[in-house]
Amino acid sequence: MEFRDYYQILELERDASQDDVKRAYRKLARKYHPDVSSEADAEEKFKAVGEAYEVLKDPEKRAAYDQLGADWQAGQEFNAPPGWDAGFEFSGGGFTQGDSQAFSDFFESLFGQRFDSGGASAFKRGPRGYQGRGQDHHARIMIDLEDSLNGASRAITLRVPEVDRTGHVYTRNHTLNVKIPKGVAPGQQIRLQGQGDPGPGGGPAGDLYLEVVFKPHRRYRLEGRDIYLYLPVAPWEAALGATVKAPTPTGVVDLKIPAGSKAGKKMRIKGRGLPGKQAGDFYVVIELVLPPVDDDKVKQAYQDLARVSGFNPRADLGV
Repeated sequence: MEFRDYYQILELERDASQDDVKRAYRKLARKYHPDVSSEADAEEKFKAVGEAYEVLKDPEKRAAYDQLGADWQAGQEFNAPPGWDAGFEFSGGGFTQGDSQAFSDFFESLFGQRFDSGGASAFKRGPRGYQGRGQDHHARIMIDLEDSLNGASRAITLRVPEVDRTGHVYTRNHTLNVKIPKGVAPGQQIRLQGQGDPGPGGGPAGDLYLEVVFKPHRRYRLEGRDIYLYLPVAPWEAALGATVKAPTPTGVVDLKIPAGSKAGKKMRIKGRGLPGKQAGDFYVVIELVLPPVDDDKVKQAYQDLARVSGFNPRADLGV
């Protein structure tokens, strides 16, 4: 998937004001409109201009897009970094130029699922004195696996995109204390009541929904509610069987490695995954690690094993 430079498409500098964005869009939309343009690729350029405007006209989308950085080049291979938009507080602008399916895969990878709803609980303005519920806000937060395993309270700072008097986008910090429930899983939401927009006419405020994303863990991998550990095992431990120490999120356990175990063998410890009504399991996956040949004795041992065993790892290949 190729990176799209929306500023380049609209022929803008990155510090352009929101009025500059609007003017650039109007100019280029007229230039490339398929009904008036004679250029062969006018329709494609018209769609690209509409997509760029969809992002840059919206302070929330623009602030999130900007934090990807200015080092990306148009056409460069791109994969959205995990949690790329974590920490931004969105009110959910929705679409004005069409739904996300009308835009590129690049746009879809960044904004498609995030903004399709058009914002939950948006209120309609009524007559003077009208009271209504405020709009909900949404944000992604990245937490540690241990926060879910044990439950935690964390001070979390979100960035709220806004527009200053000169029409330039900036972000202000919104810091709040968040109680992370024990057993919360990636993709689940934490609701903070009354932390969204104020309600019109003194109505109740909307809520803030925090979607949970887990930070990459140096040791464990999560699948659903199951936790995986790739455990280094020596060849003789796998071949002869052994009892070894294995770390788990709740402490070190003695794990019995059956004789004749192969690389990739999985062993389950029931109920040691994410807690909940139906707790996940903890899986240990054997990863064979060969000792380095760093002295003559080890080298001789390898040579003796090769001579005695006669093992051919490529026998199934017929060679």
